[in-house]
Amino acid sequence: MQSDRHDYLNDSGDHTSPWLEGQQQEKKRAKMWIVGGCAALLVIIALGVGLGVGLSKKSGGSSSSSNSGSSGGSGTTTDGYVTIPGTAGVVKADPSDPSKFDKDSRLKNSFYGFAYTPLGALLPDCGATQANVTEDIQLLSQITTRIRLYGADCNQTALVLQAIQDTKVNLEVFVGIYVNEDDAAYARQRDLIKDAITTYGTDHIAGVTVGNEFILNSVTAAGESDATGTAGLNAAANLTTKVQDTRSMLSGLSLSKTLPVGTSDAGAYFNTPILEAIDYGLANVHPWFAKTTINDAAGWTYDFFQQTNVAQANAVSNKPAMYIAETGWPTVRTTRLCFVTIPKSCGLEL
Repeated sequence: MQSDRHDYLNDSGDHTSPWLEGQQQEKKRAKMWIVGGCAALLVIIALGVGLGVGLSKKSGGSSSSSNSGSSGGSGTTTDGYVTIPGTAGVVKADPSDPSKFDKDSRLKNSFYGFAYTPLGALLPDCGATQANVTEDIQLLSQITTRIRLYGADCNQTALVLQAIQDTKVNLEVFVGIYVNEDDAAYARQRDLIKDAITTYGTDHIAGVTVGNEFILNSVTAAGESDATGTAGLNAAANLTTKVQDTRSMLSGLSLSKTLPVGTSDAGAYFNTPILEAIDYGLANVHPWFAKTTINDAAGWTYDFFQQTNVAQANAVSNKPAMYIAETGWPTVRTTRLCFVTIPKSCGLEL
């Protein structure tokens, strides 16, 4: 992922951070598991990296974010379906029609959404292939009907939309533009999304997300801790300009439907100016960073999202829709991140 989300955990021993200070610690017992609006980031990393492998397009060609393709190998056949040469063979499919593939009976459509970055889709080492992305989409479509992307570099928007078109699955995408201080990077990604929409249309696009944790990163870089301070307000103004520019780009395409434009940030870093500028907000709400326990994690996440993000959105006139875009819990113990304020917290991983 292209976010600097983990950078605000320091190594000073107290493990405090601006993000943590911005979150209220309501240590209530878990009241319910979050169903709507969740994208389990930690799980999708495992899917994207561990399972993301190839399936060639039915046209016989293969688009890619680089000039390299999948390596060769021998396919194995089962009832006419094969594992695609040069991949891990997670999915068996008709090599001439990616829409015909074996479904995994262990996978259930049970997630509202997933955060997703294709393998090899981060600069400077673009290497994402159509084969890998297509197999990811075959897998993801069995557990959700929505995914979000973080950026548009390395041709990832087109790769994902091509995969959805080829596999004919029921999946929509919140496409993304990763925003930093480089305006040229924003313009490049905006134009890549424009090209992808021109080619594939909007049937499978749920919205365009401009930025991920841009306000958090700006506030942290300025040595501040509050989204309503100078750095936070300046970041919101910068982001608002880009949100408006993205809307203008979409308007110029004369689309058959109006695509919503939003942003994503850490849950404690949405401020009024940015909420007033967007159609939707994707909140990254991580109970682990709030020093709670796994027993209280679900309840804490629900309470924080409702009392902070939903309440803030309802307080502005446009009332943007709010979603939880990242949440989860560590799957592996990391002693450096064990919070000394919670006894035995390191034994609470899933």
